[in-house]
This record gives sequence, structure tokens and C-alpha cells, in this order.
Amino acid sequence: MHLLFFEEPAVDVPYPRLLVSRFADSFRFYAAVLPPLSGAVLDKGAPDGPYAGWEVDGRAALVLFDRAAMASVLGTGTLPDRPTPAQDTAMLVLRVADVDEALALCLESGGAPVLGAADRPEWGPGLRTAHLRDPEGHLIELQSYS
Repeated sequence: MHLLFFEEPAVDVPYPRLLVSRFADSFRFYAAVLPPLSGAVLDKGAPDGPYAGWEVDGRAALVLFDRAAMASVLGTGTLPDRPTPAQDTAMLVLRVADVDEALALCLESGGAPVLGAADRPEWGPGLRTAHLRDPEGHLIELQSYS
């Protein structure tokens, strides 16, 4: 097996693409919180969907894509869009300067609280986290290290 290395990456590094049913609500949430919390800027898309992408320094950071549009492409439109209640299988992590301020912004922008801000020394020295869900229900961890 040969690996090819390029001066410029041929593709973006992996980034999350969230499949959402409530596109406009999800768009408004991420448009409000990503720029101040991560420096990401909207590169493509609008609240009416079906696609929107944010970048940091010219690289994809987060993409929203309409769940029904993806299901149509994959031929899975007849399957349920939500599993029965289950544990989370993925989480979006945002490292922020101030967890408490970031949590307030997220909640004001339509996020739903899961766990309030708390110091988590058992997870790492100086770590503070908070957990919430975006309008579509995706789990988000806000974290900072002092």
C-alpha cells in the first residue's frame, strides 16, 4: 500500500455533516453560535436549506444537510427518521473560552440544556464542561481548560 502526500491536502479533514429534519431551526442555531464560539463563518447555504456549511480558515467545520434529501439519495426514505430512545452515538465538541457564557448563548439561540456548567477534574486538569442539545437533538459538549 502506498500513501500519497501532497503539499496542499487533496480533501478537507473529517468534519461533521449533521442530517436534520428541522433545517431552518438548526440553521438559525448554528448561525448564531458557531461564529462567536469557533470563528466559523457561513460559506454556503441559507435557512431554507437543504444545505449549509461553515468554515474556519477555508476548511469545512460543520455542514447541515436535509435528512429527507439524503434519504432520497440513499433510497432509505421509507425507514423511520428516529430510532427508539437510545443512548447518544456521537457528540459535537466545541472548545470555548468561557463555558458559562457559551452555554448562555447556546440556550438563548434555541439549544436545550442537558447538564449545566461544571468543573470536571476527573476528566482532565482544569476542564470545565456543559452539555446541551441543538434544535435537532444532537448532543453538544462545551469545554474549556483553565
